[in-house]
Amino acid sequence: MKKSFLGIYSDKRILAVLLLNIAAGIPLALTASTLTIWLSDVGVDKASIGLFASVATPYALKFLWSPLVDVMPLPVFTTLFGQRRGWLIFAQLAVMASIVGLGMSSPAVNPWNTALFAFLLALSSATQDIAVDAYRVERFKPTEQGPPGAAAVFGYRVGMLISGAGALFLASHMSWEATYTIMALIMPLGTLTALMSKEPEKHKPKKSTKQKKVVEKPFIERAVIVPFTDFMQRKYWLLILLFVILYKVGDALAGFLTGPFLRETGFSKEEIAVIVKTYGFFATIIGTFIGGWMSVKLGIFRSLVIGGIFQMVSNLVFAWQAVVGHEPWMLIVAITVENFSGGMGSAPFVAYLSGLCSVGMAATQYALLSSLAAVGRIWLTTPSGAIAESMGWVGYFVFTTFAAVPGVLMIFVLQQKGVFKTLKDNSKRIKAED
Repeated sequence: MKKSFLGIYSDKRILAVLLLNIAAGIPLALTASTLTIWLSDVGVDKASIGLFASVATPYALKFLWSPLVDVMPLPVFTTLFGQRRGWLIFAQLAVMASIVGLGMSSPAVNPWNTALFAFLLALSSATQDIAVDAYRVERFKPTEQGPPGAAAVFGYRVGMLISGAGALFLASHMSWEATYTIMALIMPLGTLTALMSKEPEKHKPKKSTKQKKVVEKPFIERAVIVPFTDFMQRKYWLLILLFVILYKVGDALAGFLTGPFLRETGFSKEEIAVIVKTYGFFATIIGTFIGGWMSVKLGIFRSLVIGGIFQMVSNLVFAWQAVVGHEPWMLIVAITVENFSGGMGSAPFVAYLSGLCSVGMAATQYALLSSLAAVGRIWLTTPSGAIAESMGWVGYFVFTTFAAVPGVLMIFVLQQKGVFKTLKDNSKRIKAED
């Protein structure tokens, strides 16, 4: 008997996934857009703000310790709560402590102290992401992953809205220290969810002879080496990795300095909270759904091209905003276009990364690929502040448009090599695995 839409999403396990991902989404803005606005408010120069992009490095390298979250016991935590919930609760407590420490730092007086706590928050947040993803995958059978996946994306965006628009609203009426403390007090939402949820049972698919041989290998070889070597057996794998790094670079360069740009342009924290965070939230959701629809109807290649071009051209809208200046109507246009385009490009990109993964090692390979995608977003945006200082805001956003060109061109290079012919849409791939 087929369940209705409401019947599917009324599953208590999906509610748990939603709440856990709200908690997982909160730390990200506190180390990125919200933090950059705080730094801008206290007079930190743009070049130094740009360097703060590097504190998010743990998000790019989380695959390095993800095998530990799978198998390493934690004293007290895993004994009392199990492997998945134990790591969840441990990571969430670390996130709470890091948020409080970051809020109590004084970036105008000691920016290195602020950078240290921001790094610790990113580290604990990345660990929480690993645990939340593992919990979601193991709480549902392979054929049930669609609805919890949607709940995860929506929950993460809600968490970012809380620490983005919500934090800016609070910071307009109280100190940044108090604002970050309140953000930390929201995190027990995830901890209570973990405590009230069941420890998942692992749903293991039937293993082929090849998979059984992999399982028999030593842990380090099985968890780290085999997924790497399996991926490297693909033709043009270096070109694929280069594309993964470059595809979202232009989008990331524009997005990272949006906060300081708008503050310098004269927008208040309340205006940024209402327009950027709220309009941006809904525009991203709509763009993501359309990007997913395109992936099914048009295929991955065409969807990536359309999404990539939209992402690239949308950066010019911010250059227009820089010319127009403090005009809220223009900001509504710019934010709607930019976030819609980012969502449209993200859906086929995630589908493409999923299609690259091999059966039996998809979780590890996806973690590796998603971490590599974060390299472009984090490390290549580090000099963004210095570039903006030297070129001015109009020149900077024109530069970010051209920075997106290599990622779009790589799509055509991969198409010419026949890489996309070996991929299937997500729905077909899942059906084949069943």
